[in-house]
Formats: sequence, C-alpha cells, structure tokens
Amino acid sequence: GEERIIPFDLIPRIIAADEWRQLERGIIQRVAAINAFLSDIYHQQEIVRAGVIPASLIHGNKAFMPQMCGFTPPGNVYTHVVGVDIVRTGPDSFFVLEDNARVPSGVSYMIENRATMLQMFPELFASHRIQGVGDYPKQLFKSLAESAHTFIDNPNIAVLTPGIFNSAYYEHSFLADEMGVDLLQGSDLEVRDGRVIIRTTAGTAPVDVIYRRVDDEFLDPLSFNPDSVLGTPGLFDAYRSGAVMLANAPGAGIADDKAIYAYMPEIIEFYMGEKPLLENIPTWRCSEPDNLAYVLEHLADLVVKEVHGSGGYGMLVGPAASKRELAAFSRKLQANPSNYVAQPTLALSTVPVLTKAGLASRHVDLRPFVLVSPNGIRVTPGGLTRVALKKGSLVVNSSQGGGTKDTWVLEA
Repeated sequence: GEERIIPFDLIPRIIAADEWRQLERGIIQRVAAINAFLSDIYHQQEIVRAGVIPASLIHGNKAFMPQMCGFTPPGNVYTHVVGVDIVRTGPDSFFVLEDNARVPSGVSYMIENRATMLQMFPELFASHRIQGVGDYPKQLFKSLAESAHTFIDNPNIAVLTPGIFNSAYYEHSFLADEMGVDLLQGSDLEVRDGRVIIRTTAGTAPVDVIYRRVDDEFLDPLSFNPDSVLGTPGLFDAYRSGAVMLANAPGAGIADDKAIYAYMPEIIEFYMGEKPLLENIPTWRCSEPDNLAYVLEHLADLVVKEVHGSGGYGMLVGPAASKRELAAFSRKLQANPSNYVAQPTLALSTVPVLTKAGLASRHVDLRPFVLVSPNGIRVTPGGLTRVALKKGSLVVNSSQGGGTKDTWVLEA
C-alpha cells in the first residue's frame, strides 16, 4: 500500500514511573521467552516433546520455516526488534494484545511525535522529567552491531526495504538516515563468492548486517518465493553460511501468530520457569471443538481474529456487527475453525483526545519497542500510543483509521 498520513493527537499519554517499571519487567520476560521459544522450535523442539504445544501448531504453520531448522543465528538472537501491543483495563491491569516479532513498524511515529511535542511545547519538557526516546536509532545500531560481534567487530549495516510503494517506506528511510547507513532494495545487493555485496555507482562494498523490512517469503527467490523481485538471489544461503546477519531472523514471524499467542502463558512458564508478569487476554482457540462451540454461541459478544491476520483486517467485533455480518462470519468460522481465535471485548482504558467538538475520550493501546542483543534486552521507554479515533471503536490500527499520541514515561 501507499504511504498513509496518520493523525496525531496533541494531548500526550502519561505513564507513571512505577507503572512503567511493572510493564518493562513483563515485556523483558515475554521477549526473552519468545527468543527461547524460537531457538527451541528450530532445534530440539522440547516444548513439543513435553506436550505443551501440539506439533501441528508448529509444522502446520505457514510462518514456520523448515529451512531454519538446525541453524543458530549470531548470538542466538532471533528477534532483534520486537513490538509488544499492550492494553490497559484498570489502574494496575495490563494485558498483552499481541506480539510483533516479524517486522514491527511504527517506531518512526514514536520518534517524530516526540520531536513535534518538543518543538511545540518546550516548556513542558523543561518542567517535567520525561524519559527520552530520540536515541532509538542509535540504540538500534548498537544492538545490531552487538549481535554481529560473534563474527565481525565493525559491521557494515544496511536497511533493506521493499521500496517506495511500501506503506512503511518513510520509516525505512528515516531509520537508515538516522543510523547513517545505506537504505537498499534487493536489486542493490549481490551474493558473490559467498559474500553479500552492495552495488553502488562508486563500486562495491561488503555488507555484514541487514536490518530487513522485507517479509520472509520475498527475501530470496532461490530459497522462498521464486516470483519475488524484492529480494536477492542467494541471500538466505549466505545467511546460513554465516556471511551476513539478518534482523529479524527468517522464521521469527511464527511468534506473531495468534494461535501461538494463545499459548504464551505456557511458553513463558516452560522457558522462564515463572508465571507471566503480563497476562494474555483470555483466548479461545477455535481449533478446539469445545472452544468453537462456545465462540459460536457467544459470537455477538466476542472479538474474533484470523490467526495469521494483522492490521485489523479479517476480524469480527461482535458487539459492533449486524445480524447479517454475524451469520456470515459464523459460516466462515465453521468452514475453517483452525484459522481463528476469539477474545472477550475488554473495557479498554480511554484517554482524552482533541476532536472538532472539543475534548473526548477514545480507546488506546501501547506498542513499546524492544531491542534484543546478546548483551540483553532494552525496552524503549513508552513506545507508540495508538488511538481509535472513531467514537466507540476498539480498533486502533492506522490501516483502520487509528491515530497516534506521544507517550510520556515520567522519571522516578
């Protein structure tokens, strides 16, 4: 899709220091578990052997990449950048809505929102102690370099984009510019003698780390989709041979899957030996007959999502649906129950926003951005607050008319 203009609301969302500490601990625990899960399913699959997750959920998942089996990425990091979507239902009640471990987007809006607020209201930042977010590109560069240190000391890093027609192209360009690295398309790269080379008008240069914003299936026409014109032939073999690092690792997107999400409490307990610090929203797996029967009976009260879906597409918000829409969705659900999960409609927290009629309350979620390297996990303070700008709507996705806010995490 083409670049979208996303509305920005001037009233910041404020998170107290103690609330943020609670969130940060839960996010770090969850992201550590996701990386452990990915390492396991591409090696011993102990979680399957233990009977915690059915094998069909892994091997029957289109995001699972058998080509990654037996391969350990540099530093054993699979998800170098993660976005964790969080909703709030009460003073101390936070729930994880979904995980974004494939190619999470939106961080440029977080940075630009803060820059806009700093420019418009410098006196507010002078009188309040607010944690900064502007060093994210620097931290991203540092994190990627740390992950590459297992095979090279001073890596040449580049950002790989699908091109100008991608809806997040501005972000790709912004991050490359802020990090001071090349922004490339697949045609700018060549695999020569096992190395990945950047082709420029000035000649060629090796590239060691690729922060890729291209989906798995389009990365390499020799290994994945043969019709892809976005990738680079031979790139995956170069990755497997250790000549280049890809971030995030191919195959990490299985952690985005909403059927996997339903097992996250068990995943955290299995790998971390702890109860989750951040709870999941209660989730019915429609692949299970008892769950399906419950969902069909209570369809008008539930939110039903495609397990591989994203961007708010393909979902049903039961309370907002007509009888005809409910009936049509019921037929879809019964025809392919394993493609869906269902959740209750939570009483999400609201924040004030500016509308043409004045101040009004709207529902929000929060996407903190997480950087992972062998040296640890870093959560950017705050993240991107997304707002459902339509009155009464629970859908915050920008593709569905949502907007954004600056998020202020107060210093302790």
